[in-house]
Amino acid sequence: MSFIRDEEIETTIRIYATPLFQQAGVEPSAVHIYLVNSREINAFVAEGLNLFLNTGLIVKTRNASELIGVIAHESGHIAGGHLLRGANTMKNASYEAIAAALLGIAAGIASGRGDVGGAIAGAGQDIAVRNYLSFSRQIEGTADTAALRFLDNLHESSKGFLDFMQTLMNQEGLMTENQDPYVRTHPLTQDRIDEIRHHVETSPWTNAALPPQYDEMHKRIVAKLYAFLYPPGEALRKYPSTDTSIPARYARAIAAYRIPDLDTALPLIDGLIAERPDDPYFHELKGQILYENTRVAEAVPEYQKAVKLKSDSSLIRTELGAAEIASEVPSLIKDAAENLRFATQQEADNAEAWLQLSTAYNRLENEPLSEAALAEYSLLAGKFPEAIYHAERAAKELPRGSPAALRMEDVRVAAEQARDKAKRE
Repeated sequence: MSFIRDEEIETTIRIYATPLFQQAGVEPSAVHIYLVNSREINAFVAEGLNLFLNTGLIVKTRNASELIGVIAHESGHIAGGHLLRGANTMKNASYEAIAAALLGIAAGIASGRGDVGGAIAGAGQDIAVRNYLSFSRQIEGTADTAALRFLDNLHESSKGFLDFMQTLMNQEGLMTENQDPYVRTHPLTQDRIDEIRHHVETSPWTNAALPPQYDEMHKRIVAKLYAFLYPPGEALRKYPSTDTSIPARYARAIAAYRIPDLDTALPLIDGLIAERPDDPYFHELKGQILYENTRVAEAVPEYQKAVKLKSDSSLIRTELGAAEIASEVPSLIKDAAENLRFATQQEADNAEAWLQLSTAYNRLENEPLSEAALAEYSLLAGKFPEAIYHAERAAKELPRGSPAALRMEDVRVAAEQARDKAKRE
């Protein structure tokens, strides 16, 4: 899997999901949300309170209610403890058989030949797989029930959830290789659809409307994903110049910048900023357009405006810090270090922020902290020998027993363990 990061999209998903995570009985900030860069429709939760959403799923949802319904269902899995129960059921269904089937699939993908995977898996493994999928159907129904309860508790309609499930149900008759992963990993049955439909017909909240801003938020993130991830020509056909809505102009600005056609992109984003001067994401996009076209001096003020409007964003602060460093203006380096230090404190796994922070400290002639930041980056990037080297160099210069020195010891040990594990494998 490959992932994307985007402050606006992550914030929108977090706004939709927070009340649902609360309904599921977990602290919302404890759930990590990952955007998987894939056109296929899929969503799943994984061990450790991690929610994965394919960009293809987000793009295919027709409104905020459908996307919220999917998140409600995944929250139902979290509430039901299905991750642990699923793992135990896999063992009971014969761990070896499931592993063989998965190995066969992996081999088929690696070789580019589906028949190779089938040969490794073997026909005898089908029984174990079917046993697991039988359990999977049970927990899918349980997650549906929880999702419907959560939405009712929040006085939100479950109609969007029904609409999305009905759309997916149309894929049940397709050959497996033509189905989206969501259909394969979330087995659908007519009984499930009927239960959700019955709830929609009887719930007092079926006609409840979401906050009006939710609709534009959804349209904007769909437009943004489409414009960034699909060919520009395709995006421009989907969002023609006759569509003067904010999401459509947003998409055209992104598509034009990717062509690249800055003579079209910049007037479009300037028009959006004129209409919404306090929107941090429009300033962020203009900063990105200018920065990536070597107009760094013009990009910095736009990123600064975005940070002023969204000061809690580690991602935008990382972008600003990188632009300030690239500007090569000495007076901006200290501010760059502050922004990047904030980003790493908020997200210790932000590898890009650590790398840029190392550069900022180097420019400030603080070699111990520069080495320490580079050690953090190397560990996150899987460069374990480099992580050990930089951690040891930093530890020699940092005050003995200081939090920074102790952290370098942790980094060194973690890198050594990861390096040794990689050698064994």
